[in-house]
Amino acid sequence: MTAKSPLTKDDLVGILFGAGAFQMLHAGCELGLFRLLRRRPALSPSQVAKELGLHARPVQILLLGTTALGLTARTDGRYRNGELVEELFQEGTWDIIEDLAEFQQKVTGPAALDFVASLRQNTNVGLRHIPGDGDDLYRRLTGHPQLSQLFYRCMKSWSTLSNPILVENADLSGVGNVLDVGGGDGVNSIALAMANPGVAFTVFDLPGTAAIAQHKIRLQGLSDRVGVVEGDMFADPFPTGHDCLLFANQLVIWSPEENRSLLRKAYEALPDGGRVLIFSAMSDDTGDGPLYAALDNVYFATLPTGNSMIYHWAQYEEWLAEAGFCEVVRLPGKTWTPHGLIAARKRMPSAPGGVK
Repeated sequence: MTAKSPLTKDDLVGILFGAGAFQMLHAGCELGLFRLLRRRPALSPSQVAKELGLHARPVQILLLGTTALGLTARTDGRYRNGELVEELFQEGTWDIIEDLAEFQQKVTGPAALDFVASLRQNTNVGLRHIPGDGDDLYRRLTGHPQLSQLFYRCMKSWSTLSNPILVENADLSGVGNVLDVGGGDGVNSIALAMANPGVAFTVFDLPGTAAIAQHKIRLQGLSDRVGVVEGDMFADPFPTGHDCLLFANQLVIWSPEENRSLLRKAYEALPDGGRVLIFSAMSDDTGDGPLYAALDNVYFATLPTGNSMIYHWAQYEEWLAEAGFCEVVRLPGKTWTPHGLIAARKRMPSAPGGVK
């Protein structure tokens, strides 16, 4: 593994003023700067001000920030998008970046102010910013329809970035029915169903979320192969008749004890030889990265539940082994997000002579 370079004072500036860096990105998205420069590159500050409806002072502040960060570039006094921003537009992922910036601003940002309190109290203190009943984000979202729509729209954007890793690595050969435990709005089942036409899926989640999933499944014309069952994964039995259980971006939400319980429950629900798939952002077993996972833990520490965090690969593997699973395989992704898949199988009963 390549050794990390020592922290420099310039690096420290990026950390100390990291909130300001994000605000420059968010402002450029919200005000339409990057889309403007996509349509009309090489604009002067006065032209940018006119197009965005801003005064000269705010435009000077904005362009200084975005250019210092490399989000925009300046040549002969005129501005264009930076190379990475243009690349994201060209590959069709800029919409996703805008969604993620909105999520950070409206959901993660307010809760992040309670990061220290969340660490001290060992619970999701930031949840106080979303009034309602329940001690986790998902139950509270049911009382906030607009925020819920934003949440699931942004979750879809995150899934669009990471789902290619899930689809590429999820081996469903020989699988007939997949139970998507805590499947949310169905985004993962939909993606897998499109890639595996011979496999049926069931999204299992809370009533409010299940209704959103049903709507999105209908829009994709997959109601014949992707069903929805309402229920609580902890309180209710898993629906029967499935030979593969999927936990996609799910176990990251719960405590180690709760995850052990869910995996034992999965083991009991599966037939002999059945599979379990765990898909999530992962942190390195070495405990020093990747940076995406490290910083994303601010969200997990302050909002979803009192026990959420991005776990090491080895932690999932340990829990799977404790539950009785075998043939555990680690399948990391190859993109800039730290997502990966862990697959395992329920042990087959031993035959006479010790043959399995």
